[in-house]
Amino acid sequence: MRPRSLALAAALAVVPLTAVSLGVGTAQAAPTPNASARVALPQTVTPAVARSHKQGDVPADRQISVAVSLKLRNTAELDRFLSAVSTPGTTEFGHYLTPAQFNERFGPTQADVDQVRAFLTAQGLKVASVSENRQVVNATGSASAVAAAFGTHESTYSDPQQGNRTFFANDAAASVPASLAGVVEGVSGLNDHTVRTTRIAKPGAATPQATPSGFGPATYDGAYRLNQLGADGTGSTVALWEFDGYKSTNLTTYDSQFGLSGPAVSTVSVDGANYDSKPGQGQGEVELDSEIVRGVAPKATQLVYEAPNSDQGEIDMAAKIVSDNRVSVISISWGSCEPDTTAASMTAVNNSFKQAAAQGISIFSASGDDGSRDCTRSTSGSTVKAVDFPASSPYNTGVGGTNLKVSGTTYSSESAWSTAGGGVSTQFAKPTWQTGTNVTGTMRTVPDVSSNADPNSGFAIYTQGTSSAGWQVYGGTSAAAPLWSGYAALYNQKAKASAKPNLGEANPKLYAVANSSSYGTSFHDVTSGSNQDFATKTGYDQVTGWGTPIADGLTNALLGTGGTTPPPTGGCTAAQLLGNPGFETGTAAPWTTSSGVVDNSTSEAAHGGSWKAWLDGYGSAHTDSLSQSVAVPAGCKATLSFWLHVDTAETGTTAYDKLTVSVNGTSVATYSNLDKSTGYVQKTVDLSAYAGQTVTVKFNGVEDSSLQTSFVIDDTALNVS
Repeated sequence: MRPRSLALAAALAVVPLTAVSLGVGTAQAAPTPNASARVALPQTVTPAVARSHKQGDVPADRQISVAVSLKLRNTAELDRFLSAVSTPGTTEFGHYLTPAQFNERFGPTQADVDQVRAFLTAQGLKVASVSENRQVVNATGSASAVAAAFGTHESTYSDPQQGNRTFFANDAAASVPASLAGVVEGVSGLNDHTVRTTRIAKPGAATPQATPSGFGPATYDGAYRLNQLGADGTGSTVALWEFDGYKSTNLTTYDSQFGLSGPAVSTVSVDGANYDSKPGQGQGEVELDSEIVRGVAPKATQLVYEAPNSDQGEIDMAAKIVSDNRVSVISISWGSCEPDTTAASMTAVNNSFKQAAAQGISIFSASGDDGSRDCTRSTSGSTVKAVDFPASSPYNTGVGGTNLKVSGTTYSSESAWSTAGGGVSTQFAKPTWQTGTNVTGTMRTVPDVSSNADPNSGFAIYTQGTSSAGWQVYGGTSAAAPLWSGYAALYNQKAKASAKPNLGEANPKLYAVANSSSYGTSFHDVTSGSNQDFATKTGYDQVTGWGTPIADGLTNALLGTGGTTPPPTGGCTAAQLLGNPGFETGTAAPWTTSSGVVDNSTSEAAHGGSWKAWLDGYGSAHTDSLSQSVAVPAGCKATLSFWLHVDTAETGTTAYDKLTVSVNGTSVATYSNLDKSTGYVQKTVDLSAYAGQTVTVKFNGVEDSSLQTSFVIDDTALNVS
């Protein structure tokens, strides 16, 4: 029988004897963490607390809903994969993951979720839901229970910079038991101060008109040469990220006016939100987003994700979109300035954005309409240099604003819109791909690209006015982000026709083009105008980014840069694809394993070196797993090999304990206690049928309730030639 590890023995040594005795021979629920030793969760207090006046305590019985965000796993390997999957020429370029593959390699484990659930339940909170990607556990409870669970105190405040608006918030940083510190990323919902606002601008308080004025699709499609791609968005799906609703009749009126047709827009509710029966003040934003995407990519499918306007709503929306995996593009026109948003909430949303990048989803976010002082209309005020989130996320393409001049439907010139958002993030470090900008510093700069946003050269939009629906002229980076999202839908259609991958995380590719000889034929470089603190200049600047699209030139450059994703038949480069194939790093990464599988004990020898993967061997009902995802280039012969030692106490001719080898969930080999041997035997499996795909190779060992069987694996390889 497999011996207990020293770590397990030490853990058992501190458990009271009664608990150990009661647990013998029975299946146990996840242990409830000891709440006495606690670790603070930094940046979980809204900055508004420091500037507001405390009014009193939140009533103890007031119900509060919180989102507990869980940490991703194997983050170093995730960063490596995200770089490789977006870098042309790597074997993993364009080989995006499914949600299941992402969860298996990088997501929180079910055991993590169970541990958090047990803690919350023990504290008197009700677990309302768990996101499909296991990154968010939502719970509700009384203010007193929430305060006790997270070691804080809930008070009511009055914000003098927002007309003495009242809100509730935790006075100090939240905390969790020390045993959860390695699992919990942060807690959101402890305040209701931060709300997302639209990035929309109007030239004045004009009433809705009976006929359209401003730019229609023919104008902006012609000016940016979107109409030269020979694409209409067929086969692409765009998610609209919204905190309000729309009237479908307004959208169909827009389509009818401009002769557009395509799939009907549909709503996806998040946390029960659905504003369509009674849209609020953000209705114009939702309809602007939808109509601009329709004007660029009329045949693209649009899914309007609607969530409550709260930290928890935003976190849950991000998790749902990536878990659904129904879209290849996300368009975001809502945001909040970084200084007014808790870092814990931004990190939680950004973790889902990392998953989006791994799954090949492009995200375009409005950079804001308050120039380089994004907090002008919020708590921190107009003196603070700040940028907008989510545009500041490294996994989003931040879209700034310009004033576009046309001659008919032909591009004439462009200048910066004076209140286009841009500047330097205080939350996110400068990504490795953000090169060639001639901007010094270690933090991410925004925006990355831009397009028309000045309401004085605005877009014709059909939406609701104060009393009735009609035509209005809208601008803002809220118009620029969906224009770029529509472009991505067109690009993905072209890429698919060329047997090439989706655009995916756009910035690494856009910056590569901008730093190449194709820059002048791919972007309009905007070199006049400024916002409060930054001026345009040749090349990149913090007002317009790299500039606005020359859509056909940019598409040619992106498709050319990407090349054919896998090597052609007969041109395969010989390679061994598995990371840490002999487990000699002493850690599992980049393998995903159940607890204790990677092992260097001497009771089962390694085939080579000191480390191996030891599945099962407990002599009781047990399941162990070992998996890794890799991209197998097309045109290659692929062979999985590994050394296997089956050591068992079973006798007879019945296969009681089994090891299954699967690829993308399909079994390719099975072994059992009947394959026992005195030493290692090399096994091989032909995986050539999976060439051109990203595959997850998984070893799954299942042991019955008695008589141990150990499946010991070492010196693995996935060779292509």
